[in-house]
Amino acid sequence: MLEQLEAIRERFDEVAQQIVQPEVVSDQKRFMKLSKEYKDLEKIVNQYTAYKQLLAEIDNAKEIIATEKDEEFRELAKAELDELLPQREPMEETLKEMLIPKDPNDSKNIILEVRGGTGGDEAAIFAGDIFRMYQRFCEKQGWRMSIVDFTEGSSGGYKEIVAEVEGEDVYGKMKFESGVHRVQRVPATETQGRIHTSAASVAVLPEAEEVDVELNMNDIRKDTFCSSGAGGQSVNTTYSAVRLTHIPTGIVVQCQDERSQLKNFDKALTVLRSRLYEIELQKHNDAIASQRKTMVGSGDRSDKIRTYNYPQSRVTDHRIGLTVYNLPSVMDGDIGEFIEQLRIAENAERLKEGAV
Repeated sequence: MLEQLEAIRERFDEVAQQIVQPEVVSDQKRFMKLSKEYKDLEKIVNQYTAYKQLLAEIDNAKEIIATEKDEEFRELAKAELDELLPQREPMEETLKEMLIPKDPNDSKNIILEVRGGTGGDEAAIFAGDIFRMYQRFCEKQGWRMSIVDFTEGSSGGYKEIVAEVEGEDVYGKMKFESGVHRVQRVPATETQGRIHTSAASVAVLPEAEEVDVELNMNDIRKDTFCSSGAGGQSVNTTYSAVRLTHIPTGIVVQCQDERSQLKNFDKALTVLRSRLYEIELQKHNDAIASQRKTMVGSGDRSDKIRTYNYPQSRVTDHRIGLTVYNLPSVMDGDIGEFIEQLRIAENAERLKEGAV
């Protein structure tokens, strides 16, 4: 482990020197790539520096105990050693975790898509509940969410809703949410009081930048139409909404959230780029999935990942077998425990692969 850490420190020093070179600063793609690498390595190097300092203090205390003749000094050193030794193992575990190869997409912003699945009107209502859960979670994380496009359900909620989420390590936390979310409850539309099961599907796409996906604008057809959402006097009077069709793949995206056609075009282009990036990402995940017994972060949209049981106030994540009985809090955005346990499970899985 120490050899790996020393190699990382050397690489950090190299990047620190390269990033200030004029030829790097003038090359935007290279500068962005090195800046991201510098930021990622800095966290590990800082932890490594603190760990080396701890080891030095432990060695110093042991030397005083072994060689110092003054009993008072020796007692002080023993007391210091008693404080230092318990810190070593947690710091080593933290470093091991930091050495696990990080998903390069973890630091990216995301495109979040929530769609009502089986269950008709109730599925759309549940999709709305799930989306609100993520809104509340994003608020608590200090992230910025902006809606790109939506289609409302006839009895409330959304048939589908697409949003962009910006912040620190958004994909790293939200990637575990992709999949089918199932609800068991008495729907507002039910007259006989029977419990129904319906579902909503969630897709979390890492937001692709221009350096990730090169788009040929000749492959894209642009259509404009009148916005049907909230937008004041401009609704249904100006062609501000934008629909983009990627001709080679047939992917269609649209944005009607902004009053400006240009802003809607930029948002739609971001979603399109991210969906194309997801196709390549899925190919990569499929290639390595066979090597793993479980893939808690696979993000397969067809996987049933979580059940929300309202009569018992129970929420169960099927991937890690975690069940909590605080459904109202979860629906209010308290999903941190699930995300943390999924992250731990994924890291343990990577450790088994011999990453560290």
